[in-house]
Amino acid sequence: MLVAVVFWLFVAAAAVQFFFLVYVFPRLTFHRADAAPNTDLQPVSVLVAAHNELPNLRELLPLLQNQNYPDFEVIVLDDRSNDGTNGFARDCIAAFDRVRFVHIKETYSHITPKKYAITVGVKQAKHNIILLTDADCRPESDGWIGRMVAQLPADKEIVLGFSPYEARPGFLNSFVRYETFYTALQYFSLALAGSPYMGVGRNLLYRKSIFLKNRGFFSHINVVGGDDDLLMNEIATAANTAVCVHPDAFVGSSPKETWGAWFTQKKRHLSVGKYYKTRHKVVLGLLSGSQVLTWALGVFLLTQPAPTRAVVGALLGGRLLVLWLVHALANRKLGSRADWYTLPFYDFLTVFYVGFMAITSFLNRKNRVTWK
Repeated sequence: MLVAVVFWLFVAAAAVQFFFLVYVFPRLTFHRADAAPNTDLQPVSVLVAAHNELPNLRELLPLLQNQNYPDFEVIVLDDRSNDGTNGFARDCIAAFDRVRFVHIKETYSHITPKKYAITVGVKQAKHNIILLTDADCRPESDGWIGRMVAQLPADKEIVLGFSPYEARPGFLNSFVRYETFYTALQYFSLALAGSPYMGVGRNLLYRKSIFLKNRGFFSHINVVGGDDDLLMNEIATAANTAVCVHPDAFVGSSPKETWGAWFTQKKRHLSVGKYYKTRHKVVLGLLSGSQVLTWALGVFLLTQPAPTRAVVGALLGGRLLVLWLVHALANRKLGSRADWYTLPFYDFLTVFYVGFMAITSFLNRKNRVTWK
């Protein structure tokens, strides 16, 4: 009796997985990178929040200054930096005529520092189109601004972009690149399926007007993090959101180099998930839960007698082949930033990763996380 219950739970979980693999995720694979591009290249304000990021700003600002776009400004939101950023700002005025610095000298108890910095930047922006990135990011072409704006026709207010991590040696880097790819696969595919739920602030565009209409980060103003995904979870809809997966619009970022630093980053990211809309938590819970159950129950059922073992083996093998194909094609769409041959292994490893993060998030739920 117990084996029968477990078997049907496994079948249900596998069915959910096949639904995502066959119906949802291929939407990214077959999405045209420049479908119906907008040719009205309106002026743009690029915002960069920075706290003690002087070395990164030295590398980033020339790349932003030299973007091939007719009308844009760059606003560096210098959040209480004490590393010489203020002096650098004075020295670089002549070299970077499109760049201006806004120096933020204090914080407020009612709002987290990064959200305050971005709010100040949005309000001081000269233009209605806001494009965000971080100081440790690097646009991968001089057409970044143009490609993002090209996906913003008059009836859209948000464009979700992709920000992959740099490839470096080591297992941690390989897994981080996979996890970043898989996250992008989810938020791009669900957005294309009519259910946008998040974006990443390393490469995100929205109209100033929708930010102000939403009263900025008001509903989650004290939550550390969420300046990108919680805001998108609130304001993004099927009607107002587009995606941009053109390679010229990618913004690379430096990955964490130690497990401890990466864990702290992920804990901050995952801590905001509980504030998502209920329908998004249900969808993501089904995706993650069905993945865990498919592997966990499947491995258990492979120890059962031949008829059950044969059916379960066929479903597990079929899912793995479909997953490998779908993920590999989506990975190629996103510039092959994950190692294609690792995709099935990391799918299995994600079961342990999800379990570990769930347990540690629960045990540390009262501990405060910080931005900088």
